[in-house]
Amino acid sequence: MTTSLTRSLSRALARVTGASLGPYQTALLRIGLSFTWLCYLLREWPNRRELYGPDAPWSWRMAHELIGDNHAFTALMWSDSPAWFETVYALAIVFSALLMLGWRTRTMSVLSMLGVLSIQNRSVFIGDGGDNVVHLMALYMVLTRCGQVWSLDARRAARLARESAGGDARDVPGIVLWTVCGIGLVLAQVLGDDSMSWAGEGPLPGLSWPVTLWALWAVQGLWWAVRRYAPGEPRAVLDALAHLTHNAALLVIMAEVCLIYATAGWYKVQGSRWQDGTALFYPMHIDYFSPWPWLSHALAASSLVVLLLSYGTVAVQVAFPFTLLNRRVKNVLLVLMMAEHLGIAVLLGLPFFSLAMIVADAVFLPTSFLRRLEGARRLLPPARGRREPVGPCPAPRTPAEEETEGPADAPAAVPGPGRRTVG
Repeated sequence: MTTSLTRSLSRALARVTGASLGPYQTALLRIGLSFTWLCYLLREWPNRRELYGPDAPWSWRMAHELIGDNHAFTALMWSDSPAWFETVYALAIVFSALLMLGWRTRTMSVLSMLGVLSIQNRSVFIGDGGDNVVHLMALYMVLTRCGQVWSLDARRAARLARESAGGDARDVPGIVLWTVCGIGLVLAQVLGDDSMSWAGEGPLPGLSWPVTLWALWAVQGLWWAVRRYAPGEPRAVLDALAHLTHNAALLVIMAEVCLIYATAGWYKVQGSRWQDGTALFYPMHIDYFSPWPWLSHALAASSLVVLLLSYGTVAVQVAFPFTLLNRRVKNVLLVLMMAEHLGIAVLLGLPFFSLAMIVADAVFLPTSFLRRLEGARRLLPPARGRREPVGPCPAPRTPAEEETEGPADAPAAVPGPGRRTVG
Protein backbone atom coordinates (compact mmCIF):
# COMPACT_ATOMS: atom_id res chain seq x y z
CA MET A 1 0.00 0.00 0.00
CA THR A 2 2.77 2.41 0.95
CA THR A 3 4.79 1.50 -2.14
CA SER A 4 1.79 2.04 -4.41
CA LEU A 5 1.05 5.41 -2.83
CA THR A 6 4.69 6.45 -3.18
CA ARG A 7 4.70 5.52 -6.85
CA SER A 8 1.49 7.44 -7.46
CA LEU A 9 2.89 10.53 -5.77
CA SER A 10 6.11 10.20 -7.75
CA ARG A 11 4.22 9.98 -11.03
CA ALA A 12 2.07 12.98 -10.11
CA LEU A 13 5.13 15.02 -9.13
CA ALA A 14 6.93 14.02 -12.32
CA ARG A 15 3.95 15.11 -14.36
CA VAL A 16 3.53 18.56 -12.81
CA THR A 17 7.28 19.28 -12.84
CA GLY A 18 8.15 17.62 -16.15
CA ALA A 19 5.84 19.51 -18.53
CA SER A 20 3.68 22.62 -18.72
CA LEU A 21 0.18 21.22 -19.08
CA GLY A 22 -2.53 22.76 -21.22
CA PRO A 23 -0.38 24.70 -23.72
CA TYR A 24 -3.31 25.08 -26.13
CA GLN A 25 -5.73 26.14 -23.40
CA THR A 26 -3.40 28.78 -21.97
CA ALA A 27 -2.59 30.06 -25.47
CA LEU A 28 -6.31 30.39 -26.19
CA LEU A 29 -6.76 32.18 -22.88
CA ARG A 30 -3.93 34.57 -23.76
CA ILE A 31 -5.32 35.34 -27.19
CA GLY A 32 -8.94 35.64 -26.10
CA LEU A 33 -8.45 37.83 -23.06
CA SER A 34 -5.99 40.12 -24.83
CA PHE A 35 -8.40 40.42 -27.75
CA THR A 36 -11.28 41.23 -25.38
CA TRP A 37 -9.33 43.92 -23.54
CA LEU A 38 -7.93 45.35 -26.78
CA CYS A 39 -11.40 45.62 -28.35
CA TYR A 40 -12.72 47.29 -25.22
CA LEU A 41 -9.94 49.88 -25.20
CA LEU A 42 -10.45 50.63 -28.89
CA ARG A 43 -14.23 50.90 -28.55
CA GLU A 44 -13.92 53.32 -25.64
CA TRP A 45 -11.23 55.40 -27.33
CA PRO A 46 -13.63 58.33 -28.00
CA ASN A 47 -14.85 58.17 -24.38
CA ARG A 48 -11.56 57.39 -22.66
CA ARG A 49 -11.17 60.82 -21.03
CA GLU A 50 -14.67 60.73 -19.55
CA LEU A 51 -14.25 57.15 -18.29
CA TYR A 52 -10.69 57.03 -16.97
CA GLY A 53 -9.06 60.35 -17.77
CA PRO A 54 -9.02 63.94 -16.57
CA ASP A 55 -12.69 64.51 -17.49
CA ALA A 56 -14.02 61.54 -15.51
CA PRO A 57 -16.73 62.22 -12.86
CA TRP A 58 -14.58 60.12 -10.50
CA SER A 59 -11.83 62.70 -10.33
CA TRP A 60 -8.12 62.05 -10.02
CA ARG A 61 -8.09 63.31 -6.42
CA MET A 62 -11.00 61.06 -5.42
CA ALA A 63 -9.29 58.07 -7.03
CA HIS A 64 -6.06 58.97 -5.24
CA GLU A 65 -7.82 58.96 -1.87
CA LEU A 66 -9.53 55.63 -2.54
CA ILE A 67 -6.29 53.96 -3.68
CA GLY A 68 -4.63 55.21 -0.52
CA ASP A 69 -7.08 52.95 1.35
CA ASN A 70 -7.32 49.86 -0.87
CA HIS A 71 -3.64 49.88 -1.98
CA ALA A 72 -4.54 49.10 -5.60
CA PHE A 73 -1.94 49.62 -8.30
CA THR A 74 -2.45 52.15 -11.08
CA ALA A 75 0.20 54.10 -12.95
CA LEU A 76 -2.40 56.79 -13.69
CA MET A 77 -2.03 58.01 -10.09
CA TRP A 78 1.57 58.99 -10.65
CA SER A 79 0.48 62.16 -12.42
CA ASP A 80 -2.75 63.97 -13.25
CA SER A 81 -1.30 65.22 -16.54
CA PRO A 82 -3.50 64.55 -19.60
CA ALA A 83 -0.38 63.65 -21.57
CA TRP A 84 0.50 60.96 -19.02
CA PHE A 85 -3.02 59.52 -19.24
CA GLU A 86 -2.85 59.36 -23.05
CA THR A 87 0.55 57.65 -22.84
CA VAL A 88 -0.64 54.96 -20.41
CA TYR A 89 -3.82 54.32 -22.42
CA ALA A 90 -1.88 54.01 -25.70
CA LEU A 91 0.70 51.69 -24.12
CA ALA A 92 -2.10 49.49 -22.75
CA ILE A 93 -3.36 49.04 -26.31
CA VAL A 94 0.11 48.23 -27.63
CA PHE A 95 0.89 45.73 -24.87
CA SER A 96 -2.46 43.95 -25.33
CA ALA A 97 -1.90 43.62 -29.07
CA LEU A 98 1.63 42.25 -28.62
CA LEU A 99 0.48 39.76 -25.99
CA MET A 100 -2.31 38.59 -28.26
CA LEU A 101 0.24 37.97 -31.02
CA GLY A 102 2.54 36.19 -28.59
CA TRP A 103 5.58 38.41 -29.03
CA ARG A 104 7.87 38.09 -25.98
CA THR A 105 4.94 36.70 -24.04
CA ARG A 106 6.75 36.51 -20.72
CA THR A 107 7.44 40.25 -20.72
CA MET A 108 4.23 41.30 -22.44
CA SER A 109 2.11 39.38 -19.92
CA VAL A 110 3.56 41.57 -17.15
CA LEU A 111 3.24 44.82 -19.09
CA SER A 112 -0.29 43.98 -20.21
CA MET A 113 -1.23 43.19 -16.61
CA LEU A 114 0.06 46.59 -15.53
CA GLY A 115 -2.02 48.21 -18.27
CA VAL A 116 -5.17 46.41 -17.15
CA LEU A 117 -4.65 47.33 -13.50
CA SER A 118 -3.74 50.93 -14.27
CA ILE A 119 -6.88 51.63 -16.26
CA GLN A 120 -9.40 49.57 -14.31
CA ASN A 121 -8.24 50.78 -10.89
CA ARG A 122 -8.45 54.40 -12.01
CA SER A 123 -12.28 54.27 -12.05
CA VAL A 124 -13.35 51.23 -10.07
CA PHE A 125 -17.10 51.92 -10.36
CA ILE A 126 -17.22 51.57 -14.15
CA GLY A 127 -16.40 47.88 -14.53
CA ASP A 128 -18.70 44.88 -14.54
CA GLY A 129 -18.25 41.12 -14.13
CA GLY A 130 -16.35 40.84 -17.40
CA ASP A 131 -13.83 43.43 -16.24
CA ASN A 132 -13.33 41.46 -13.04
CA VAL A 133 -12.58 38.33 -15.06
CA VAL A 134 -10.05 40.18 -17.22
CA HIS A 135 -8.53 41.69 -14.07
CA LEU A 136 -8.04 38.32 -12.37
CA MET A 137 -6.87 36.44 -15.45
CA ALA A 138 -4.33 39.16 -16.24
CA LEU A 139 -2.72 38.47 -12.86
CA TYR A 140 -2.72 34.70 -13.34
CA MET A 141 -1.43 34.95 -16.91
CA VAL A 142 1.92 36.28 -15.67
CA LEU A 143 2.62 32.90 -14.05
CA THR A 144 1.72 30.77 -17.08
CA ARG A 145 3.80 29.76 -20.08
CA CYS A 146 1.11 30.93 -22.46
CA GLY A 147 3.36 31.33 -25.50
CA GLN A 148 4.19 27.67 -26.16
CA VAL A 149 1.87 27.45 -29.16
CA TRP A 150 -0.04 29.86 -31.41
CA SER A 151 2.43 32.68 -30.86
CA LEU A 152 5.25 34.50 -32.57
CA ASP A 153 7.54 33.11 -29.89
CA ALA A 154 6.61 29.56 -30.89
CA ARG A 155 7.27 30.33 -34.54
CA ARG A 156 10.66 31.78 -33.69
CA ALA A 157 11.49 28.72 -31.59
CA ALA A 158 10.49 26.40 -34.44
CA ARG A 159 12.61 28.38 -36.88
CA LEU A 160 15.64 28.23 -34.57
CA ALA A 161 15.12 24.49 -34.14
CA ARG A 162 15.18 24.01 -37.92
CA GLU A 163 18.27 26.17 -38.33
CA SER A 164 20.85 23.90 -36.77
CA ALA A 165 23.61 26.38 -37.61
CA GLY A 166 22.16 29.03 -35.33
CA GLY A 167 25.59 29.91 -34.04
CA ASP A 168 26.03 32.12 -31.01
CA ALA A 169 23.19 34.55 -31.71
CA ARG A 170 22.42 36.61 -28.63
CA ASP A 171 18.89 37.66 -29.57
CA VAL A 172 19.52 41.39 -29.37
CA PRO A 173 15.80 42.37 -29.30
CA GLY A 174 15.25 40.30 -26.17
CA ILE A 175 18.26 41.81 -24.39
CA VAL A 176 17.24 45.34 -25.41
CA LEU A 177 13.67 44.78 -24.18
CA TRP A 178 14.91 43.48 -20.84
CA THR A 179 17.24 46.49 -20.48
CA VAL A 180 14.48 48.95 -21.35
CA CYS A 181 12.21 47.38 -18.76
CA GLY A 182 14.94 47.74 -16.15
CA ILE A 183 15.40 51.42 -17.03
CA GLY A 184 11.64 51.90 -16.80
CA LEU A 185 11.59 50.40 -13.32
CA VAL A 186 14.41 52.70 -12.22
CA LEU A 187 12.54 55.76 -13.54
CA ALA A 188 9.32 54.62 -11.86
CA GLN A 189 11.19 54.11 -8.60
CA VAL A 190 12.80 57.55 -8.75
CA LEU A 191 10.06 59.66 -10.31
CA GLY A 192 6.95 57.67 -9.34
CA ASP A 193 4.46 58.70 -6.70
CA ASP A 194 5.26 57.61 -3.15
CA SER A 195 1.56 56.86 -2.56
CA MET A 196 0.05 53.43 -2.21
CA SER A 197 -0.44 53.26 -5.98
CA TRP A 198 3.25 52.39 -6.29
CA ALA A 199 4.84 51.58 -2.96
CA GLY A 200 1.80 49.96 -1.36
CA GLU A 201 0.87 46.32 -1.10
CA GLY A 202 1.49 44.21 -4.17
CA PRO A 203 -0.40 41.23 -5.57
CA LEU A 204 0.84 39.02 -2.70
CA PRO A 205 0.61 39.81 1.03
CA GLY A 206 3.78 41.36 2.36
CA LEU A 207 5.14 42.31 -1.07
CA SER A 208 5.03 45.83 -2.47
CA TRP A 209 4.67 46.48 -6.17
CA PRO A 210 8.31 47.61 -6.57
CA VAL A 211 9.53 44.40 -4.95
CA THR A 212 7.21 42.31 -7.11
CA LEU A 213 8.20 43.95 -10.38
CA TRP A 214 11.90 43.96 -9.60
CA ALA A 215 11.66 40.27 -8.71
CA LEU A 216 9.97 39.48 -12.03
CA TRP A 217 12.64 41.48 -13.87
CA ALA A 218 15.45 39.67 -12.01
CA VAL A 219 13.90 36.27 -12.75
CA GLN A 220 13.94 37.14 -16.45
CA GLY A 221 17.66 37.81 -16.31
CA LEU A 222 18.38 34.74 -14.19
CA TRP A 223 16.39 32.55 -16.61
CA TRP A 224 18.43 33.79 -19.58
CA ALA A 225 21.77 33.49 -17.75
CA VAL A 226 21.12 29.91 -16.61
CA ARG A 227 19.90 28.83 -20.04
CA ARG A 228 22.93 30.31 -21.70
CA TYR A 229 25.75 29.51 -19.28
CA ALA A 230 24.49 26.64 -17.09
CA PRO A 231 22.57 24.17 -19.29
CA GLY A 232 23.01 21.28 -16.87
CA GLU A 233 21.43 20.78 -13.46
CA PRO A 234 20.62 24.48 -12.79
CA ARG A 235 18.71 24.57 -16.08
CA ALA A 236 16.78 21.41 -15.14
CA VAL A 237 15.84 22.89 -11.75
CA LEU A 238 14.58 26.13 -13.30
CA ASP A 239 12.59 24.19 -15.88
CA ALA A 240 10.95 22.12 -13.15
CA LEU A 241 10.08 25.26 -11.18
CA ALA A 242 8.66 26.90 -14.30
CA HIS A 243 6.51 23.85 -15.06
CA LEU A 244 5.29 23.71 -11.47
CA THR A 245 4.42 27.43 -11.43
CA HIS A 246 2.59 27.18 -14.74
CA ASN A 247 0.57 24.15 -13.68
CA ALA A 248 -0.32 25.72 -10.33
CA ALA A 249 -1.52 28.89 -12.07
CA LEU A 250 -3.55 26.82 -14.54
CA LEU A 251 -5.18 24.98 -11.63
CA VAL A 252 -6.02 28.29 -9.96
CA ILE A 253 -7.58 29.59 -13.20
CA MET A 254 -9.75 26.50 -13.50
CA ALA A 255 -10.77 26.74 -9.85
CA GLU A 256 -11.58 30.42 -10.31
CA VAL A 257 -13.93 29.68 -13.22
CA CYS A 258 -15.66 26.96 -11.21
CA LEU A 259 -15.99 29.33 -8.26
CA ILE A 260 -17.56 32.01 -10.46
CA TYR A 261 -20.23 29.64 -11.72
CA ALA A 262 -20.82 27.97 -8.37
CA THR A 263 -21.34 31.25 -6.49
CA ALA A 264 -23.47 32.72 -9.29
CA GLY A 265 -25.66 29.60 -9.48
CA TRP A 266 -26.17 29.16 -5.74
CA TYR A 267 -26.86 32.87 -5.33
CA LYS A 268 -29.56 32.65 -8.01
CA VAL A 269 -31.13 29.66 -6.27
CA GLN A 270 -31.89 31.88 -3.28
CA GLY A 271 -33.75 34.48 -5.36
CA SER A 272 -37.53 34.27 -5.54
CA ARG A 273 -37.59 35.38 -9.20
CA TRP A 274 -35.24 32.56 -10.16
CA GLN A 275 -37.26 30.11 -8.12
CA ASP A 276 -40.50 30.91 -9.91
CA GLY A 277 -38.73 31.06 -13.30
CA THR A 278 -39.46 34.70 -14.16
CA ALA A 279 -36.04 36.28 -13.53
CA LEU A 280 -35.09 36.72 -17.19
CA PHE A 281 -38.39 38.41 -18.02
CA TYR A 282 -37.40 41.70 -16.38
CA PRO A 283 -34.00 42.49 -17.96
CA MET A 284 -35.53 41.77 -21.37
CA HIS A 285 -37.86 44.75 -20.83
CA ILE A 286 -35.17 47.21 -19.71
CA ASP A 287 -34.28 49.52 -22.58
CA TYR A 288 -30.68 49.87 -21.40
CA PHE A 289 -30.17 46.11 -21.79
CA SER A 290 -32.15 45.70 -25.02
CA PRO A 291 -30.08 46.48 -28.12
CA TRP A 292 -32.79 44.74 -30.19
CA PRO A 293 -36.06 45.31 -28.30
CA TRP A 294 -38.16 43.42 -30.82
CA LEU A 295 -36.10 40.25 -30.27
CA SER A 296 -36.10 40.56 -26.47
CA HIS A 297 -39.83 41.20 -26.36
CA ALA A 298 -40.53 38.29 -28.70
CA LEU A 299 -38.70 35.87 -26.40
CA ALA A 300 -40.17 37.37 -23.25
CA ALA A 301 -43.67 37.01 -24.67
CA SER A 302 -43.47 33.23 -24.22
CA SER A 303 -43.67 32.27 -20.55
CA LEU A 304 -42.41 28.77 -21.38
CA VAL A 305 -39.25 30.13 -23.01
CA VAL A 306 -38.57 32.42 -20.05
CA LEU A 307 -39.14 29.54 -17.63
CA LEU A 308 -36.81 27.18 -19.49
CA LEU A 309 -34.07 29.81 -19.86
CA SER A 310 -34.26 30.80 -16.19
CA TYR A 311 -34.19 27.26 -14.84
CA GLY A 312 -31.63 26.16 -17.43
CA THR A 313 -29.25 28.98 -16.49
CA VAL A 314 -29.35 28.05 -12.81
CA ALA A 315 -29.04 24.31 -13.47
CA VAL A 316 -26.04 24.68 -15.77
CA GLN A 317 -24.15 27.04 -13.44
CA VAL A 318 -24.74 24.95 -10.33
CA ALA A 319 -23.97 21.63 -12.03
CA PHE A 320 -20.85 22.57 -13.99
CA PRO A 321 -18.24 22.23 -11.18
CA PHE A 322 -19.58 18.76 -10.40
CA THR A 323 -19.28 17.55 -14.00
CA LEU A 324 -15.50 17.95 -14.32
CA LEU A 325 -15.01 14.29 -13.45
CA ASN A 326 -17.09 13.23 -16.45
CA ARG A 327 -15.55 14.53 -19.65
CA ARG A 328 -18.57 14.02 -21.89
CA VAL A 329 -21.03 15.72 -19.56
CA LYS A 330 -18.54 18.51 -18.95
CA ASN A 331 -18.19 19.15 -22.67
CA VAL A 332 -21.97 19.28 -23.13
CA LEU A 333 -22.39 21.81 -20.32
CA LEU A 334 -19.44 23.77 -21.68
CA VAL A 335 -21.26 24.21 -24.98
CA LEU A 336 -24.45 25.22 -23.16
CA MET A 337 -22.59 27.83 -21.08
CA MET A 338 -20.93 29.32 -24.15
CA ALA A 339 -24.32 29.45 -25.88
CA GLU A 340 -25.72 31.15 -22.78
CA HIS A 341 -23.08 33.86 -22.95
CA LEU A 342 -23.67 34.36 -26.65
CA GLY A 343 -27.32 34.90 -25.81
CA ILE A 344 -26.36 37.45 -23.15
CA ALA A 345 -24.20 39.29 -25.68
CA VAL A 346 -27.03 39.48 -28.21
CA LEU A 347 -30.08 39.96 -25.99
CA LEU A 348 -28.63 42.11 -23.21
CA GLY A 349 -25.95 43.97 -25.16
CA LEU A 350 -22.99 42.85 -23.00
CA PRO A 351 -20.48 41.64 -25.62
CA PHE A 352 -17.29 42.12 -23.60
CA PHE A 353 -18.64 40.42 -20.51
CA SER A 354 -19.80 37.49 -22.64
CA LEU A 355 -16.54 37.27 -24.56
CA ALA A 356 -14.49 37.31 -21.35
CA MET A 357 -16.58 34.49 -19.89
CA ILE A 358 -16.44 32.43 -23.08
CA VAL A 359 -12.65 32.75 -23.12
CA ALA A 360 -12.49 31.74 -19.45
CA ASP A 361 -14.70 28.73 -20.24
CA ALA A 362 -12.31 27.76 -23.04
CA VAL A 363 -9.71 26.66 -20.49
CA PHE A 364 -11.82 23.48 -20.12
CA LEU A 365 -11.91 22.68 -23.84
CA PRO A 366 -10.46 19.25 -24.63
CA THR A 367 -6.94 19.24 -26.00
CA SER A 368 -7.94 16.82 -28.77
CA PHE A 369 -10.45 19.37 -30.07
CA LEU A 370 -7.88 22.18 -30.04
CA ARG A 371 -5.36 19.95 -31.80
CA ARG A 372 -7.92 19.26 -34.52
CA LEU A 373 -8.38 23.02 -34.91
CA GLU A 374 -4.65 23.40 -35.34
CA GLY A 375 -4.61 20.53 -37.81
CA ALA A 376 -7.36 22.20 -39.82
CA ARG A 377 -5.34 25.42 -39.88
CA ARG A 378 -2.29 23.55 -41.18
CA LEU A 379 -4.34 22.27 -44.11
CA LEU A 380 -4.97 25.81 -45.33
CA PRO A 381 -2.83 26.97 -48.27
CA PRO A 382 0.23 28.99 -47.13
CA ALA A 383 0.51 32.67 -47.87
CA ARG A 384 2.24 33.70 -51.08
CA GLY A 385 5.99 33.78 -50.81
CA ARG A 386 6.07 31.88 -47.53
CA ARG A 387 6.26 28.18 -46.76
CA GLU A 388 4.45 26.69 -43.81
CA PRO A 389 5.71 23.36 -42.46
CA VAL A 390 2.99 20.72 -42.50
CA GLY A 391 3.23 18.04 -39.86
CA PRO A 392 3.23 17.57 -36.12
CA CYS A 393 4.46 20.22 -33.73
CA PRO A 394 8.26 20.25 -33.43
CA ALA A 395 9.69 18.51 -30.41
CA PRO A 396 11.09 20.50 -27.50
CA ARG A 397 14.47 21.98 -28.19
CA THR A 398 17.71 20.84 -26.64
CA PRO A 399 19.62 23.10 -24.23
CA ALA A 400 22.10 23.97 -26.97
CA GLU A 401 19.28 25.14 -29.25
CA GLU A 402 17.80 27.33 -26.56
CA GLU A 403 21.02 29.15 -25.75
CA THR A 404 20.07 31.80 -28.32
CA GLU A 405 17.13 33.09 -26.28
CA GLY A 406 17.22 36.59 -24.84
CA PRO A 407 16.22 37.40 -21.26
CA ALA A 408 12.80 38.70 -22.30
CA ASP A 409 11.86 35.63 -24.32
CA ALA A 410 8.86 33.51 -23.44
CA PRO A 411 9.62 29.80 -22.99
CA ALA A 412 8.84 28.72 -26.47
CA ALA A 413 9.28 24.96 -26.37
CA VAL A 414 6.47 23.55 -28.46
CA PRO A 415 5.05 20.32 -27.10
CA GLY A 416 5.45 17.33 -29.33
CA PRO A 417 2.61 14.96 -30.15
CA GLY A 418 3.64 12.59 -27.39
CA ARG A 419 3.38 15.05 -24.51
CA ARG A 420 0.41 14.84 -22.24
CA THR A 421 -1.80 17.88 -21.77
CA VAL A 422 -4.98 18.63 -19.93
CA GLY A 423 -8.28 18.09 -21.70
